[in-house]
Amino acid sequence: MTGSFPIDPLYSLSGFLVGVLVGQTGVGGGSLMTPLLVLMFGIHPATAVGTDLLYAAATKTVGTLTHGLHGTVNWRITGLLASGSVPATLLTLLVMSQFETLGPSSARLLSTGLGVALVVTSMALLSRRHILAYTARNMPWLDGPHVATATVVLGVVMGVLVTLSSVGAGAIGMTVLVILYRRTPLPQLIGSDIAHAVPLTLIAGIGHWFVGSVDWMLLLSLLTGSIPGIIIGTLMSVRLPDYILRPTLAITLLMVGGKLLL
Repeated sequence: MTGSFPIDPLYSLSGFLVGVLVGQTGVGGGSLMTPLLVLMFGIHPATAVGTDLLYAAATKTVGTLTHGLHGTVNWRITGLLASGSVPATLLTLLVMSQFETLGPSSARLLSTGLGVALVVTSMALLSRRHILAYTARNMPWLDGPHVATATVVLGVVMGVLVTLSSVGAGAIGMTVLVILYRRTPLPQLIGSDIAHAVPLTLIAGIGHWFVGSVDWMLLLSLLTGSIPGIIIGTLMSVRLPDYILRPTLAITLLMVGGKLLL
């Protein structure tokens, strides 16, 4: 980062805009911020992912406190997710530490992983209702004792995906949680997913810090813009309808994911 000021206004503006969108849509900032840093600002994918993970840990801690005060966190679900994601995250970080994560070869690999994660996220956003309807008709066993095991497996998948790309804890995780816990109120699922994202992104972010892929000045600039952005986005009285927001965001993520894969 160049210049005499530690906070870059362009990064802060980007953080603010993403924060507003997150406040409006509820979709995790990783699916928006990481590709923005890579494609618009030319940040190395490893640095973008590592910085964004700590950025997510900070912002989602605030969200967890809010949900906790309102009683909308199911700590059993959060614990099951973490029992899968934390070991998976540590193992993924161990594997990453054996490679030169900031080299040119890893940039291509991480960009591809990020692109795949964005495409899957966009599909989850576009197809959530159809997926829920199909599983309700054809997978009644998901209401049985297999739910706990499936939740741990989901945690494992999210641990690997988020550590590599910083994407996946929002749209993908929530889609599977709604399938697994049909009788649990949606606010509890959202709160549980956000609470689980805190240790997941914090551990993954610290791991990226140890391998040298965190830019602290970039992180400070993003938080300076995103925290007021999230507050404003959450409090805005005029909201676009979900049937407009969801497909617009999904198509945007699909296009960005496709660009990263090309």
